[in-house]
Amino acid sequence: MTDFTMTTDADGVATITWDVKSKSMNVMSTEAFATLNGLIDTALTDAGVKGIIITSGKKDFAGGMDLKVIAKMRAGGAQAIFDGVMQMHHVLRKIERAGMDPKTLKGGKPIVAALPGTALGIGLELPLSCHRIIAADNPKAKIGLPEIMVGIFPGAGGTTRLSRKLGAMMAAPFLLEGKLSSPKEAKGAGLIDEVVAPEDLLKRAKDWVLSATEADLVKPWDAKGYKMPGGAPYSAPGFPIFVGASAMVHGKTMGVYPAAKALLAAVYEGALVPFETALKIEARQFTSVLMNPSSSAMIRSLFINKEALEKGANRPKVEDMAVKKLGVIGAGMMGAGIAYVAANAAIEVVLIDSTQDAADRGKAHSEALLDKGMKRGKVTAEKKAEVLGRITATTDYAALKGVDLVVEAVFEDPKVKADVTHKIEAVVSAGCIYATNTSTLPITGLAAASKRPDEFIGIHFFSPVDKMNLVEIIRGKQTGDRAVAKALDFVRQIRKTPIVVNDARFFYANRCIIPYINEGIRMVAEGVEPALVENAAKLVGMPLGPLQLVDETSIDLGVKIAKATKAAMGKDYPDEAVDHVLFWMADQGRLGKKANAGFYAYSDKGERLGLWEGLEAKYPQDKMQPSLTDVQHRLLFAQVLEAVRALEEGVLTDIREGDVGAILGWGFAPWSGGPFSWLDIIGAGRAVEICRGLTAQFGPRFHAPTLLREMAEKGETFYGRFGGEKAAA
Repeated sequence: MTDFTMTTDADGVATITWDVKSKSMNVMSTEAFATLNGLIDTALTDAGVKGIIITSGKKDFAGGMDLKVIAKMRAGGAQAIFDGVMQMHHVLRKIERAGMDPKTLKGGKPIVAALPGTALGIGLELPLSCHRIIAADNPKAKIGLPEIMVGIFPGAGGTTRLSRKLGAMMAAPFLLEGKLSSPKEAKGAGLIDEVVAPEDLLKRAKDWVLSATEADLVKPWDAKGYKMPGGAPYSAPGFPIFVGASAMVHGKTMGVYPAAKALLAAVYEGALVPFETALKIEARQFTSVLMNPSSSAMIRSLFINKEALEKGANRPKVEDMAVKKLGVIGAGMMGAGIAYVAANAAIEVVLIDSTQDAADRGKAHSEALLDKGMKRGKVTAEKKAEVLGRITATTDYAALKGVDLVVEAVFEDPKVKADVTHKIEAVVSAGCIYATNTSTLPITGLAAASKRPDEFIGIHFFSPVDKMNLVEIIRGKQTGDRAVAKALDFVRQIRKTPIVVNDARFFYANRCIIPYINEGIRMVAEGVEPALVENAAKLVGMPLGPLQLVDETSIDLGVKIAKATKAAMGKDYPDEAVDHVLFWMADQGRLGKKANAGFYAYSDKGERLGLWEGLEAKYPQDKMQPSLTDVQHRLLFAQVLEAVRALEEGVLTDIREGDVGAILGWGFAPWSGGPFSWLDIIGAGRAVEICRGLTAQFGPRFHAPTLLREMAEKGETFYGRFGGEKAAA
């Protein structure tokens, strides 16, 4: 069975239908492209065919390129990638010219793309080569070119065609940010030409084919006198656009994302030459990106591994455990956020707090988020009513009767949590899974308050819940498979990405992020310029510097965690130097962004103004400052060594979860693919060498773990040793 088939009706309109039978969403393969090419040749040479409709046999058009194709191309080296991309250009250019005379631009056959639903990546690049794009009015459909989000860029003509169709400025959000649009939004932006009722899609496509004129088939860039919308790079209006775009790209990427720079180069250089040459430039830039280890690492972590985890790669083999009725205890910011995402996923929610006023405020959080959605046109009044109707705000624990999952989100105090555990278990039936939301407290200790520790599990949501995609699931020593499966199924229902880790202080995410923050603070105490610390972090791809991050999470929370950790570790506690700074800041009333005073100074409106000048007075800056690379190594290795130790100690059991969790949880340098991918890029040997230098200068916290040293000696990589490459294939 081929992915593309063709039929021709009595009126001479050929319909090429894309339908990959083995998948729920169409994806393009090398074989499918060859089939499409053959069908196009047949239709163009058949005198009885007046025009062609390209559509889908599924509810959506296409989800993009089959990543196995990209992997196969990369394995063949740069020439194989370039040749493969140019072959795609050849087929799409054939569709675009449609048999017309190259000199007169006459004699072509009209080709229209009819999109029933979502069209992403090659699923939009193919339609862009057609003469008209008509989409069904499907508000759930997404249309766009999201490749930049996984470390590559549209390389099948999408970059060149869209920039010439819309101009560099108007195309930028779709190319450089991967913006996705509904069909109506796509039409408004100029990505597509028409939006029609779903039942009229093929009829309208056929009507257009039969009525199209020869002028309708000539793309603007093929017509004589074409000028790029907004101006070409060398024109007076175009020059500032490209200068501004270059500055914007560098400002957002800090120069560490190769795909963004390559995309901009393809647009800029392509605009200076004829269309055919521009396609070759695009292919060369795409080849360079695909050969960069950053792109393969990003694709692996942000697409392949992320998707595998969301589909239950590490789910225990037990029956479906989808949540039907959820109890949420604690209607503060975290509990209210959990209630919202659950209700938004069509789950009935009982939201409990100690007072009715507090419970109502928790439900009001959902209403406020829905109101924002209505203002943006994303939520209807009916949708708002449905979601709010699923949330029951109360103080009565008896309302938990019938729930099959409880998420407790009260204060991070073991005594408070134990009291709530007793109250809940007095009401819920056996089989109801109990999940405690905590960011630091060991789950096994909290489970001691439960009568059913095998049904007790940790779920660590990240704040704000409605925006953060990662959920860390923590298995206690007695947690059973049913509890793990329940947590994973719940996370899938609310459309977030789960990782499962074993119980230990700080679990995985906070175990890695706290040393990052502490290393930044430690450098301030040593006399390193705070601006150097912050900018070094951003220039290596971290979304926030450590000082800004501790401001965002609150300094008093840092103090609380430090005191609890010191009490637990005793004389082994390693962060006294950090505490001197953190405790002094708290004593000054500088508690972070929430207090409008922290490592940064803030305006009355909460706007960050710059680093607080008082830091320099308290911690004078050395005349001899460390190099940028040295600061970056300290910040990165503070994180990645903890990731390796977590794997070594069995807290982390799958390096895919380590990489995906790091990127989604705290934004670890996404260009690198995550801590383990980054170590694979630089090599274990080089990592150990850097560790030796850091250890000699700054102490044993940078000592390379046994596992890393062993891998360096054997020349191993993490994805080679731990089967990640096979698991991701």
